[in-house]
Amino acid sequence: MRLPDPPTASDWTGRSFLLALGAVLLFWAAAAAVWPLTGSVVPWDSKNHFYPMLRYLGAALANGELPLWNPYHFAGHPSVADPQSLLFTPTMLLFAWAVPSPSMELFDAVVFAHLLPGAVAMLPLFRRRGWHPAGAVVAAMVFVLGGSASARLQHTGMILSYGYFPLALWLLEEALARRSYAFGLGFAAVAALMTVGRDQVAFLCGVALIACALHAAASDPRPLAYLRARLGLLAAMALAGGALLAVPSLLTMQFLMTSTRPSFGYGVAAMGSLPPESLATGLFADVFGSLRWTYDYWGPDWQSLIGGTWTDRAINYLFAGTLPALLVLWHGLAGGRLFAREIRFFALLLAGALLYALGRYTPVFPLLFDHVPGIDLYRRPADATFLVNIGLAVATGYLVHRFVRDGAPALPRGWRLALPLLALGFVAWALAGAFAFALPAGRGVEALRDVAAGAGLALAAVLLLRAPRRRALAAALLVAGTGAELIWRNAGSSLNAEPAGRYAVFHQLPPEQLQGLNLLKTELDARHARGEHPRVEILGLGGAWQNASMVLGLEDTIGYNPLRLSDYERAVGPGENAADPNLRQFPGLFRGYRSRLASLLGLEYLVLDRPAERLPRHFPQLTGAQLLYGSGQMWIYRLDPAKPRAYLASRLVPVESESVLSQDELPDFESDDTALVDQESLPKVKGTYAGTQGPARGTATILAYRRNVVTVEVDTDRDGVLVLHDLYYPGWEARVDGARRPILRTNLLFRGVEVPAGRHVVEFRFRPLSVDNLMAAAGELLERDGDEAGATAVR
Repeated sequence: MRLPDPPTASDWTGRSFLLALGAVLLFWAAAAAVWPLTGSVVPWDSKNHFYPMLRYLGAALANGELPLWNPYHFAGHPSVADPQSLLFTPTMLLFAWAVPSPSMELFDAVVFAHLLPGAVAMLPLFRRRGWHPAGAVVAAMVFVLGGSASARLQHTGMILSYGYFPLALWLLEEALARRSYAFGLGFAAVAALMTVGRDQVAFLCGVALIACALHAAASDPRPLAYLRARLGLLAAMALAGGALLAVPSLLTMQFLMTSTRPSFGYGVAAMGSLPPESLATGLFADVFGSLRWTYDYWGPDWQSLIGGTWTDRAINYLFAGTLPALLVLWHGLAGGRLFAREIRFFALLLAGALLYALGRYTPVFPLLFDHVPGIDLYRRPADATFLVNIGLAVATGYLVHRFVRDGAPALPRGWRLALPLLALGFVAWALAGAFAFALPAGRGVEALRDVAAGAGLALAAVLLLRAPRRRALAAALLVAGTGAELIWRNAGSSLNAEPAGRYAVFHQLPPEQLQGLNLLKTELDARHARGEHPRVEILGLGGAWQNASMVLGLEDTIGYNPLRLSDYERAVGPGENAADPNLRQFPGLFRGYRSRLASLLGLEYLVLDRPAERLPRHFPQLTGAQLLYGSGQMWIYRLDPAKPRAYLASRLVPVESESVLSQDELPDFESDDTALVDQESLPKVKGTYAGTQGPARGTATILAYRRNVVTVEVDTDRDGVLVLHDLYYPGWEARVDGARRPILRTNLLFRGVEVPAGRHVVEFRFRPLSVDNLMAAAGELLERDGDEAGATAVR
């Protein structure tokens, strides 16, 4: 955006810049130290999902491989296409390469360090505007620990996206102001780092950057001339950013087309709206008990709201300090300073993000959902509270600057009654909303106590802000107080910290679980040495165990991930959550652990948190299962022997996979010599396999089983199809004695390839980055978009 020239008597000397930088770094270090000093770690998704992903990434790199495919997750998972695998995040890739097995504490520190680029970027953003360094420091503090940045620290991917936004914004502003290609390419690189996570925060931050460029043009006296003068620069930035993001985005879209979450309907997305009553937490941190270690939260969430919601106490938490709330209400709204031209973009960003976050509670979100591409890929408009915090951070810093320069505001002429009433009305409305939840829950006293504490801090701030002299000193004291309050309230709080011992599977298991795990791994190691590859289902042992298979090296058939292959979900019914056995479903094709599909899947071990007789009623009986180990909260069962991972078929039965997925049983076939082949794969079959000859005589021996490559030696007396009971997915290639052969979809979910008579070496290799796969993915995406456009035109 076009900015006024900074004032001649700038506050930004070299010394003041270094002091501001030191204050930001000191604040970050003090905040980061809270978790290790209290023996806690960032909990929930951070450890249940992202930490195992990082550990898997490190183990693969240490073994000289890229983790393009993950055999330890849902019986096989395309990590290369999963935005949450961290594979395309350069900083995390470098971290995993340097430290393959980091502690949970080190992982938290590295994730928290991703907030530093944005925090430090606040300094040049303020300096180029001539705004006071004290304002830049408080903006950086709010950016690091305000609202969603602290409450949703567990969402590692979103934090990585959020952390780069201010740096990308500064580079964009510099590129546009200077018409600099160097700054433009720097912006493209940082913007790509910001958006490579492909989450909603990345999406919304990208939209905000586009809005910044448009606002810059609109603010110029000659908008068209402004754009024409920068057309080459804008094209270079778009091409560079697009080139960096093309491959991961294309692979993710390829995954989404076959996943359980290709898009969301409005009803599902709207359930993730921010309840308006939650705005009270922007004024008073604990007015709903959000920070109570007893977890007796009484505010708006999925339990208390009529009509249902996807939000909880962490998503609904907005507190960024007493000073920001006071300044926005008093100096910003009542004093009219947020309507100044120099802060207009960030005021609009704050207002727009808040409207979007409120979702179904305003008429704006339905219009955006229906008409803006990309919004239907995400389920929770409340994710925009990250942008709310960014807007609040910059607005607060600006108001600190105005206080230092101009003192307390005089009410603008013509608004002397309306604006103060607006500010007071918001406070009254927020308090009414808060007590509407607190009083019925019998928590009125606790809520009133938090309001009184916040009001006391606000009163102390008012006394300092009314000081007519030494305003810079008063601002410095208020900034320091804000930093202390944010660390007190938001660092290591009940919203973002739990004892490290709750994630013992990654550190030091209790003796009873360690004994059971060692017994299981010893048996599996012996079977792997014999060339056997059984799979395991880990269910009910708690959050950290859901994806621990990636760290433990167990081929798990379930796990924890919002993105799963839709055909696998329909056939096997794992669900995205493996912590609660009540959520495990048993579709018709997978009625139990003795079903034919379970056998084809190679499922031979079941690890539970309880004995089989105490499983929920909807579970099938574990008839014939042998108890391998049982004690306390770990029970391991050995199931019936499964079909081999690889076998030879000399008879093929054509099937329509989509139709079979809707049935209650697989079609009858003699699996020792027969394979089901999907109708779409039949044209690739060259031989004839419908004869009445007896079973083929031959063997299929797995020579090597690695993450991205499976090598099988085949010896057969006739032409046949080698079936490998690993999941069928785009990007897998097969070679027989080095010659490329088409992969067939066999036995509903798995891979197969034709082999001629004789002895051969067959290699299945996952090559999602190949030109062939990328072109196929692009073609499928264009075809899908064309179909959707045609359907829209018909409607």
